[in-house]
Amino acid sequence: MSHPTTWDHPEPLAVSSAPVPHYGTGSLADLLPTLAAGMDVPDMSRAIPELEPADRNCVFLIDGLGWEQLRDHPDEAPFMSSLMSSSRGGTGRPITTGYPATTATSLASVGTGLPPGAHGLPGYTVRDPATGQLMNQLRWQPWTDPRAWQPYPTVFQLADRAGVHTAQVSSPTFENTPLTKIALSGGTFRGKLTGEDRMDLAAEQLAAGDRSLVYTYYAEVDGKGHRFGVDSDAWRGQLMYVDRLVQRLAEQLPPRAALYVTADHGMIDIPFDEQHRIDFDEDWELRAGVALLGGEGRARHVYAVPGAEADVLTCWREVLGEQFWVASREEAIAAGWFGPTVDERVYARIGDVVAAARDDVLIVASEREPRESAMVGNHGSMTPAEQLVPLLQVRS
Repeated sequence: MSHPTTWDHPEPLAVSSAPVPHYGTGSLADLLPTLAAGMDVPDMSRAIPELEPADRNCVFLIDGLGWEQLRDHPDEAPFMSSLMSSSRGGTGRPITTGYPATTATSLASVGTGLPPGAHGLPGYTVRDPATGQLMNQLRWQPWTDPRAWQPYPTVFQLADRAGVHTAQVSSPTFENTPLTKIALSGGTFRGKLTGEDRMDLAAEQLAAGDRSLVYTYYAEVDGKGHRFGVDSDAWRGQLMYVDRLVQRLAEQLPPRAALYVTADHGMIDIPFDEQHRIDFDEDWELRAGVALLGGEGRARHVYAVPGAEADVLTCWREVLGEQFWVASREEAIAAGWFGPTVDERVYARIGDVVAAARDDVLIVASEREPRESAMVGNHGSMTPAEQLVPLLQVRS
């Protein structure tokens, strides 16, 4: 007599099949250390060897503009499209963000030059082991000591100490946020409201030193993508606008300068139906044994009731394993999802179960997360649409 197998449907996705970010060779965390090493900042290394050193370096980060989205919209972004062959030092290839592909995690990786397992911002919301509460690392709620949460110096701080002129040019609303303090501080913060003013000031700051490291940022490509989708008229309009900003900055580069245009993640539109949006708040199987649901729709941290960890992992694999890479904390760490190592203080911030979407699907939480559950465009996982970002280059 044959015995029933454990699974009455295809085997779940293997954890080892997830496309892990290119930590150490071509991720966002490798960008600033590479640039700083080229300016002789101590203890920095050229992790992205394709990038040639320059005395003055500017990084323009466009929130939400993934490699695939830029590639698919050449008419809206003629200037940036003309630079795609220059990406990653002329190789024409993108870099990866890190896991998860989300703003707080990526900005911390950019500014500290460290992967998420070290800087300690491994998700949109994660459990604070000291309180047992979920912490939103983008909005920094509830409050926790920023320096205890992320104790490493930023690359900007290290460059400033080494005599490099450093500046961040962004919206004034970001100047004193905890995320800015722990990820993007060092040197001078200069707040400007309009994109044009930011480009002009970034060029001025770049020329202000013999060696300069300048960062500037634009958010609304991401905002329109979340609200309307990455192929909407509103999103296309923002792409057209930011393309002109990039050209404006490129045309003002001082001598011996390099401009790098990149992003913190890409984005994917998810249809509004039960097949593509699984509601945790209405699914008793997924809720069983779960104390806290963290992360976001395509990159979930699941914190189990003590003693229920194995059961929660088994259930999530059985329910979602054909569409999500579902791993235990130990499996995700061993696979390198958060980087080559995970600091002890970061370990318990990661979910007992970690679920990363492969297919066009979300785990929403309509009652707990009404705002996030209503988003058209989403991101967070390890698919190319979310992970791959440009590293466009203009040199003077």
